[in-house]
Amino acid sequence: MNTVSAHVVPDLNTRLTDVIDATEAHVAPTDHHAVFPVEALAALRSTGLLGLLVPTAHGGLGGRVRDLVTATQGLGRADMSVAMVFAMHCQQTAALVRYADPRLAAALLPRVASGELYLASVTTEAGKGGHLTTAHTRLAGSGSLLDIDRFAPVVTGGTHADGFLVTMRAPGDATEHEVSLVYAGREQLKIQEAGDWQPMGMRASHSVPLRLTGRVPAHQIVGPPGRFHEIAAEVFGPLAHIGWSAAWLGTAAGALSRVLRMLRSPAGRERFDVTSELLLTRLSRSRQRLDAVHALLQQALAAVESGADLSRPPRQLLLNSLKITASEQCLAAVDDLVEAVGLRHGYLKDSPTRLELAVRDLRSASLNYHNDRLHLADGRLALRDQGVTFA
Repeated sequence: MNTVSAHVVPDLNTRLTDVIDATEAHVAPTDHHAVFPVEALAALRSTGLLGLLVPTAHGGLGGRVRDLVTATQGLGRADMSVAMVFAMHCQQTAALVRYADPRLAAALLPRVASGELYLASVTTEAGKGGHLTTAHTRLAGSGSLLDIDRFAPVVTGGTHADGFLVTMRAPGDATEHEVSLVYAGREQLKIQEAGDWQPMGMRASHSVPLRLTGRVPAHQIVGPPGRFHEIAAEVFGPLAHIGWSAAWLGTAAGALSRVLRMLRSPAGRERFDVTSELLLTRLSRSRQRLDAVHALLQQALAAVESGADLSRPPRQLLLNSLKITASEQCLAAVDDLVEAVGLRHGYLKDSPTRLELAVRDLRSASLNYHNDRLHLADGRLALRDQGVTFA
């Protein structure tokens, strides 16, 4: 992938700390009211982290996918909603970097780098869920202008986005698998909220349903018309699974860290017997799950950074396995912690461990491009790899 670079991101940890501080200060109210974390987005803009994957030639930080993983894990320790918002924005950025028309890239990437342009993804559609490589709604128009009329039941951060990457069926007689990716700026669209957002977890992602209508120039199609499946295979899929898994791992690791700090504090030592075999066993299981996810994430990251063909079955299986495993094991790790520390610090909202929030947020992970769908795909891929080779 072209996001790989030898460039070292300047002051990544300092930039990240500023965003984490802004995030931590508003975790409780954004979750309680199910509102978008505008303070965290402002910090992502001001620190330049929105431009993490934008090449330095366009004014960005020139970061690698590995930097995305580092930043997303760090944000996940503070708030999984913010981590997911950030990871999905970077996924959109990577698609523009690799596939945008030169005119479009020149117009958009400096704005992303400066923090002016936060990107949202519009891939869900009524009747197909989040399935990436099909579309029911068709782009209209021909020649130099294209008309967009698109409803999406879930658009993460959409009401605060400055631009959108939208999947739609290509114009003409295209089939549902001939999907185009088109960029539309907020100024080019009429945006209508079509419902409310009151979920169990991931409340601060503010993933409301939206209807987008407008007209854009034809050069705002990203990549070859009707061939979004190539972008999905090379950018959208890999960065989704890696970015999401980093967010989930960060969330679970943050929960474990807060539990350990509580147990080692003077008050914790009075309340808990840290020599208890049951407590130690549950802590061990939680840590073991996270180490396993971390190892799989690093393996998948190495495969992506290698520049190898990601469409090969062993690599697709690895990336899908990462998503499935991370979504299940990070939730299980936090559940281990709930059992370890009990009702007061595992189940109640006012505990400094924030385990209750972590459980609610992580319960969404298996549903985010459903694991059942990935298992079906992996079964077909396994049949194509009779030698059982590994990426």
